[in-house]
Amino acid sequence: MLVITTREVREDAIQRQVAELTRSNDELKQFAYVTSHDLFEPLRMMSSYSELLRRRYGDQIDSDAQDFIGYIAGGADRMKRLIDDLLLYSRVERSAVPAQQVRLDHVLDDAMANLANAIERSGAVVERGPLPEVTGESSGLTQVFQNLIGNAIKFTAPGTRPRVRVHASEDEANWIVSVRDNGIGIAPESFERIFVIFQRLHAQELYEGTGIGLTICKKVVERHGGRIEVDSAPGQGTTFTVCLPKTAV
Repeated sequence: MLVITTREVREDAIQRQVAELTRSNDELKQFAYVTSHDLFEPLRMMSSYSELLRRRYGDQIDSDAQDFIGYIAGGADRMKRLIDDLLLYSRVERSAVPAQQVRLDHVLDDAMANLANAIERSGAVVERGPLPEVTGESSGLTQVFQNLIGNAIKFTAPGTRPRVRVHASEDEANWIVSVRDNGIGIAPESFERIFVIFQRLHAQELYEGTGIGLTICKKVVERHGGRIEVDSAPGQGTTFTVCLPKTAV
Protein backbone atom coordinates (compact mmCIF):
# COMPACT_ATOMS: atom_id res chain seq x y z
CA MET A 1 0.00 0.00 0.00
CA LEU A 2 1.30 3.45 -0.95
CA VAL A 3 1.78 5.72 2.06
CA ILE A 4 2.28 9.44 1.50
CA THR A 5 4.02 11.08 4.44
CA THR A 6 3.57 14.62 5.72
CA ARG A 7 7.13 15.38 4.65
CA GLU A 8 6.39 14.26 1.07
CA VAL A 9 3.28 16.43 0.96
CA ARG A 10 5.28 19.41 2.24
CA GLU A 11 8.08 18.85 -0.29
CA ASP A 12 5.55 18.55 -3.10
CA ALA A 13 3.94 21.84 -2.07
CA ILE A 14 7.35 23.54 -2.01
CA GLN A 15 8.18 22.22 -5.47
CA ARG A 16 4.87 23.55 -6.81
CA GLN A 17 5.56 26.95 -5.25
CA VAL A 18 9.05 27.05 -6.78
CA ALA A 19 7.62 26.11 -10.18
CA GLU A 20 4.99 28.86 -9.88
CA LEU A 21 7.60 31.47 -8.90
CA THR A 22 9.79 30.40 -11.82
CA ARG A 23 6.86 30.68 -14.21
CA SER A 24 5.94 34.14 -12.86
CA ASN A 25 9.53 35.28 -13.18
CA ASP A 26 9.72 34.02 -16.76
CA GLU A 27 6.49 35.85 -17.58
CA LEU A 28 7.91 39.09 -16.17
CA LYS A 29 11.03 38.73 -18.32
CA GLN A 30 8.89 38.03 -21.39
CA PHE A 31 6.68 41.01 -20.60
CA ALA A 32 9.72 43.27 -20.32
CA TYR A 33 11.02 42.00 -23.65
CA VAL A 34 7.69 42.52 -25.41
CA THR A 35 7.17 46.00 -23.99
CA SER A 36 10.60 47.09 -25.17
CA HIS A 37 9.63 46.29 -28.77
CA ASP A 38 5.87 46.84 -28.89
CA LEU A 39 5.41 49.93 -26.72
CA PHE A 40 8.39 52.12 -27.45
CA GLU A 41 7.26 52.94 -30.98
CA PRO A 42 3.76 54.24 -30.06
CA LEU A 43 5.30 56.16 -27.17
CA ARG A 44 7.76 57.81 -29.55
CA MET A 45 4.83 58.67 -31.83
CA MET A 46 2.87 60.23 -28.96
CA SER A 47 5.83 62.33 -27.91
CA SER A 48 6.69 63.39 -31.47
CA TYR A 49 3.15 64.37 -32.48
CA SER A 50 2.41 66.20 -29.23
CA GLU A 51 5.57 68.24 -29.73
CA LEU A 52 4.62 68.83 -33.39
CA LEU A 53 1.18 70.09 -32.31
CA ARG A 54 2.79 72.41 -29.80
CA ARG A 55 5.22 73.88 -32.33
CA ARG A 56 2.83 74.17 -35.29
CA TYR A 57 -0.37 75.26 -33.55
CA GLY A 58 0.84 76.57 -30.21
CA ASP A 59 -0.13 80.16 -30.99
CA GLN A 60 -3.59 79.14 -32.25
CA ILE A 61 -4.89 77.12 -29.28
CA ASP A 62 -5.95 78.19 -25.82
CA SER A 63 -4.26 77.39 -22.52
CA ASP A 64 -6.50 74.35 -21.86
CA ALA A 65 -5.40 72.75 -25.12
CA GLN A 66 -1.79 73.55 -24.26
CA ASP A 67 -2.29 71.75 -20.94
CA PHE A 68 -3.85 68.75 -22.68
CA ILE A 69 -0.84 68.45 -24.99
CA GLY A 70 1.41 68.66 -21.96
CA TYR A 71 -0.49 65.84 -20.26
CA ILE A 72 -0.02 63.62 -23.33
CA ALA A 73 3.69 64.33 -23.53
CA GLY A 74 4.16 63.90 -19.79
CA GLY A 75 2.29 60.59 -19.77
CA ALA A 76 4.41 59.28 -22.64
CA ASP A 77 7.60 60.30 -20.84
CA ARG A 78 6.53 58.59 -17.61
CA MET A 79 5.61 55.42 -19.50
CA LYS A 80 9.00 55.40 -21.21
CA ARG A 81 10.76 55.70 -17.85
CA LEU A 82 8.65 52.83 -16.51
CA ILE A 83 9.55 50.61 -19.48
CA ASP A 84 13.23 51.52 -19.16
CA ASP A 85 13.14 50.56 -15.48
CA LEU A 86 11.33 47.30 -16.24
CA LEU A 87 13.99 46.37 -18.76
CA LEU A 88 16.72 47.22 -16.27
CA TYR A 89 15.00 45.05 -13.65
CA SER A 90 14.71 42.22 -16.17
CA ARG A 91 18.43 42.42 -16.97
CA VAL A 92 19.27 42.33 -13.25
CA GLU A 93 17.21 39.15 -12.92
CA ARG A 94 18.90 37.46 -15.87
CA SER A 95 22.53 38.41 -15.47
CA ALA A 96 25.01 36.39 -13.46
CA VAL A 97 27.53 37.89 -11.06
CA PRO A 98 31.06 37.41 -12.43
CA ALA A 99 33.81 36.56 -9.97
CA GLN A 100 35.97 39.63 -10.44
CA GLN A 101 37.40 42.22 -8.09
CA VAL A 102 35.63 45.57 -8.13
CA ARG A 103 36.86 48.71 -6.40
CA LEU A 104 33.84 50.41 -4.89
CA ASP A 105 35.64 53.76 -5.06
CA HIS A 106 35.55 53.44 -8.87
CA VAL A 107 31.93 52.28 -8.77
CA LEU A 108 30.99 55.36 -6.75
CA ASP A 109 32.89 57.56 -9.22
CA ASP A 110 30.75 56.18 -12.06
CA ALA A 111 27.52 56.69 -10.10
CA MET A 112 28.51 60.28 -9.27
CA ALA A 113 29.28 60.97 -12.93
CA ASN A 114 25.84 59.67 -13.92
CA LEU A 115 24.26 61.94 -11.30
CA ALA A 116 26.34 65.00 -12.14
CA ASN A 117 23.40 67.06 -13.44
CA ALA A 118 21.19 66.26 -10.45
CA ILE A 119 24.01 67.07 -8.04
CA GLU A 120 24.71 70.38 -9.75
CA ARG A 121 21.03 71.41 -9.96
CA SER A 122 20.34 70.61 -6.31
CA GLY A 123 23.62 71.90 -4.91
CA ALA A 124 24.01 68.55 -3.15
CA VAL A 125 27.09 67.85 -1.06
CA VAL A 126 28.28 64.24 -1.23
CA GLU A 127 30.92 63.32 1.35
CA ARG A 128 32.76 60.06 0.95
CA GLY A 129 35.27 57.98 2.78
CA PRO A 130 37.52 55.23 1.40
CA LEU A 131 35.63 52.22 0.09
CA PRO A 132 36.77 48.59 -0.13
CA GLU A 133 37.33 46.21 -3.00
CA VAL A 134 34.69 43.48 -3.35
CA THR A 135 33.98 40.51 -5.56
CA GLY A 136 31.12 41.37 -7.84
CA GLU A 137 29.74 43.07 -10.91
CA SER A 138 30.55 46.73 -11.50
CA SER A 139 27.49 47.92 -13.44
CA GLY A 140 25.00 46.44 -10.97
CA LEU A 141 26.79 47.97 -7.98
CA THR A 142 26.90 51.30 -9.82
CA GLN A 143 23.10 51.10 -10.04
CA VAL A 144 22.94 50.60 -6.27
CA PHE A 145 24.97 53.73 -5.51
CA GLN A 146 23.20 55.72 -8.21
CA ASN A 147 19.74 54.85 -6.90
CA LEU A 148 20.60 55.43 -3.23
CA ILE A 149 22.34 58.77 -3.80
CA GLY A 150 19.78 59.84 -6.41
CA ASN A 151 16.96 59.16 -3.93
CA ALA A 152 18.84 61.06 -1.22
CA ILE A 153 18.99 64.09 -3.50
CA LYS A 154 15.38 63.78 -4.67
CA PHE A 155 13.66 63.15 -1.34
CA THR A 156 14.82 66.32 0.38
CA ALA A 157 12.54 68.92 1.92
CA PRO A 158 12.10 72.12 -0.14
CA GLY A 159 14.72 74.72 0.74
CA THR A 160 17.09 72.12 2.19
CA ARG A 161 20.48 71.48 0.62
CA PRO A 162 20.92 67.72 0.16
CA ARG A 163 23.81 66.22 2.11
CA VAL A 164 24.87 62.63 1.58
CA ARG A 165 27.57 60.71 3.43
CA VAL A 166 28.99 57.45 1.99
CA HIS A 167 31.03 55.51 4.54
CA ALA A 168 32.45 51.98 4.83
CA SER A 169 33.23 49.77 7.82
CA GLU A 170 33.67 46.04 8.29
CA ASP A 171 33.04 43.08 10.51
CA GLU A 172 34.60 39.65 10.39
CA ALA A 173 32.65 38.47 7.34
CA ASN A 174 31.30 41.56 5.59
CA TRP A 175 32.05 44.96 4.19
CA ILE A 176 29.40 47.38 5.42
CA VAL A 177 28.70 50.44 3.26
CA SER A 178 26.29 53.10 4.53
CA VAL A 179 24.62 55.91 2.56
CA ARG A 180 23.22 58.51 4.96
CA ASP A 181 21.21 61.61 3.99
CA ASN A 182 19.39 64.57 5.51
CA GLY A 183 16.18 63.97 3.57
CA ILE A 184 12.52 63.74 4.49
CA GLY A 185 12.90 60.30 6.05
CA ILE A 186 10.76 57.15 5.96
CA ALA A 187 8.28 55.86 8.52
CA PRO A 188 9.34 52.51 10.03
CA GLU A 189 6.10 50.84 8.94
CA SER A 190 7.12 51.49 5.31
CA PHE A 191 10.58 49.90 5.51
CA GLU A 192 9.55 46.65 3.82
CA ARG A 193 7.22 48.30 1.33
CA ILE A 194 9.91 50.52 -0.22
CA PHE A 195 11.72 47.45 -1.59
CA VAL A 196 8.60 46.09 -3.33
CA ILE A 197 8.40 46.74 -7.07
CA PHE A 198 6.24 49.72 -8.11
CA GLN A 199 5.51 50.70 -4.49
CA ARG A 200 5.63 54.48 -4.04
CA LEU A 201 5.23 56.42 -0.79
CA HIS A 202 4.57 59.80 -2.39
CA ALA A 203 2.38 61.20 -5.16
CA GLN A 204 3.92 61.59 -8.61
CA GLU A 205 3.25 65.33 -8.40
CA LEU A 206 5.55 65.63 -5.36
CA TYR A 207 8.37 63.24 -6.28
CA GLU A 208 8.54 61.64 -9.71
CA GLY A 209 9.68 58.09 -10.24
CA THR A 210 8.46 54.57 -10.97
CA GLY A 211 8.99 52.91 -7.60
CA ILE A 212 11.46 50.36 -8.92
CA GLY A 213 14.87 51.77 -7.95
CA LEU A 214 15.11 50.26 -4.47
CA THR A 215 13.79 46.94 -5.79
CA ILE A 216 16.74 46.88 -8.18
CA CYS A 217 19.11 47.75 -5.32
CA LYS A 218 17.79 44.83 -3.27
CA LYS A 219 18.06 42.41 -6.20
CA VAL A 220 21.63 43.43 -7.01
CA VAL A 221 22.81 43.23 -3.39
CA GLU A 222 21.16 39.85 -2.79
CA ARG A 223 22.67 38.47 -6.01
CA HIS A 224 26.05 39.40 -4.52
CA GLY A 225 25.21 37.36 -1.42
CA GLY A 226 24.55 40.46 0.68
CA ARG A 227 21.67 42.34 2.21
CA ILE A 228 20.37 45.92 2.30
CA GLU A 229 18.74 47.52 5.33
CA VAL A 230 17.21 50.90 6.12
CA ASP A 231 17.12 53.03 9.26
CA SER A 232 15.02 56.18 9.21
CA ALA A 233 12.26 58.28 10.73
CA PRO A 234 10.11 61.05 9.22
CA GLY A 235 12.04 64.30 9.12
CA GLN A 236 15.23 62.65 10.43
CA GLY A 237 16.96 61.59 7.21
CA THR A 238 17.64 58.04 6.07
CA THR A 239 20.57 55.62 6.25
CA PHE A 240 20.74 52.67 3.85
CA THR A 241 23.24 50.00 4.85
CA VAL A 242 24.61 47.56 2.27
CA CYS A 243 26.42 44.47 3.60
CA LEU A 244 28.55 42.61 1.06
CA PRO A 245 30.47 39.42 1.90
CA LYS A 246 34.25 39.58 1.91
CA THR A 247 34.45 36.22 0.19
CA ALA A 248 32.67 35.41 -3.05
CA VAL A 249 29.44 33.43 -2.77
